[in-house]
Amino acid sequence: MGINQAHNLRAPPIEKLRPYGVRVSLPSGDPLRKLLGPQWSRVHWYATREERDTALEEMQRRHEYSRAGDRPSLIFQKVEKLAESRGL
Repeated sequence: MGINQAHNLRAPPIEKLRPYGVRVSLPSGDPLRKLLGPQWSRVHWYATREERDTALEEMQRRHEYSRAGDRPSLIFQKVEKLAESRGL
């Protein structure tokens, strides 16, 4: 059954599987953990490995507007939903 008034949704419904992800977290000594909590992480999901790997490269690159001494302190980790990626 479809959505009758799809334009009223806050976000479009996810119609395809997104089994490949990138988990973003903070290292143990990062001061931002005091605000976000010690277990904070965020996972971004993608439909293919290629999409995920492209997004990961973009996340890890040095931003062109960063100051000379700035170093991002995020930890990036590839993750996968095995049941979805293998069609189980």
